[in-house]
Order: sequence, then structure tokens, then C-alpha cells
Amino acid sequence: MLVFYLTFTWWAWLILGGILMATELLLPTGFFLFFFGVGAALTGCLEALGLLRSFPSQGLAFIVISFASIVLLRKPLLAKFHFRNKPHFSVDSLVGQTAVALEAIAPQSTGKVELRGAAWSARNTGSEPIPVNARCRVEHVEGLTLYVKL
Repeated sequence: MLVFYLTFTWWAWLILGGILMATELLLPTGFFLFFFGVGAALTGCLEALGLLRSFPSQGLAFIVISFASIVLLRKPLLAKFHFRNKPHFSVDSLVGQTAVALEAIAPQSTGKVELRGAAWSARNTGSEPIPVNARCRVEHVEGLTLYVKL
């Protein structure tokens, strides 16, 4: 039985590696395609040096290099580029903050306040009206509404 093996030339592996690494920039793949691109590029380099003659050896090298680089390098690079450690913002951290009224808000009425550079819907929970540009304290948050009072 005649067995026919395809062979990729070294430049085909390098092109595949470049395409995979470029695709990582365009798609949110979680930093996986980049390492398959590294595997393809290194496989192309090994093939150019004459170390990988057959397609099965090239495929095996591609798989081993790709998975080894994912296992060894992905986590440190994610930490370095802060993909995992993005700070989480909780609206509960707004409680106790000082907001500025953008309009007059009567007691038990709804209006607009500014907090951290953004306009929010606010409900006056106090017994006194809140005048325009007055500072008010955030008592609690429900959804996108701040409950405030003077």
C-alpha cells in the first residue's frame, strides 16, 4: 500500500503562524490562537533547518509546541497584560459617596445627580429638597438608581 504524506514547506508554516497570531488581535479568543501561531512559526523554523522532513513529524511538532507554550506561557502573559486581573466595579461601592445634584429634587422624588463623572437617576430619600448643585450622600443603590439625601 502506498502511503502519501503531504508536506508543508517552511514558509507555509510561517504564513500559517502569522495568520493565527494576527487573528488573535481581531478575535477575543482568550490568547489561544497566538500560541498556535507560535507553534506554527516554530515548526516552520524547525522545518527550514531540516529537522522535520515528513508531515506527521511536522504535525506532531506543531501540536507539542503549541500546547507546551499554552501550558507554560499563557498564564504568565495573561497576568502581565492584565487580562484576568481587571478590577471589578461594584455599584455597592457607591454607597457613602458624595454626588452633586444636576437638578432640584423634591423629597421622595426622582431627579438626576452626577457621580464619578456620570449622570445617574437619583431618588431623594430625605425630608428636605435637594437644590441644584448641592452635594448629597448616596444611601443605597437599586439597579441604576441612587437613593440620596442631603
